[in-house]
Amino acid sequence: MALTGLGLLAAYLIGAIPIGFLVARAAGGTDIRRSGSGNIGATNVLRTLGTGPAILTLLGDIVKGYLAVSAARAIGTEPWAAAGGAVATIVGNCWPVFLAFRGGKGVATGLGAFLALIPWAVAPAAVLWLAVTALSRYVSLASIVACLSLPLGAALLGYSRHAVIAAAAAALIILWRHRENLVRLASGTEQRLGERARAA
Repeated sequence: MALTGLGLLAAYLIGAIPIGFLVARAAGGTDIRRSGSGNIGATNVLRTLGTGPAILTLLGDIVKGYLAVSAARAIGTEPWAAAGGAVATIVGNCWPVFLAFRGGKGVATGLGAFLALIPWAVAPAAVLWLAVTALSRYVSLASIVACLSLPLGAALLGYSRHAVIAAAAAALIILWRHRENLVRLASGTEQRLGERARAA
């Protein structure tokens, strides 16, 4: 059990690495938390700094999610260690100790985490994300729809109870982190993909 706890801590700390913040600093010295939406994720980096830094942020967040689950699986001894690592790394991304617990929304990190945990359930969720983004150009809406579909996909594909619970927990976290986006979607003020950032 102690080793599993250590694995969860490792997953959290990996998730807490603020990729978007570091990329923005390297790209132009910008504090991404003071630009656009103030979020450190790839969407705000795209709107603030452009495609290159956004791709680096996206890939970095995906990779850290994958590595975090791999670390939790390797270190932990409980059957739920990898699933717990997926949730822990998303928590780390959303509330990183390195940035006073002000982080991202967990989507790209969650993508990497669940690619390591339940890859076949991620595939239809990713297709759904692409479809909603293409049709609406709302990244936030696509992220919400995709993450809510993940636990259902995991259950239908026969993944373990631990994985389904982890996917459901991740969906709730990501939904909570998008609560302001939901308000803007309802009021018609949410930014669409391709629009430039407004002041934070």
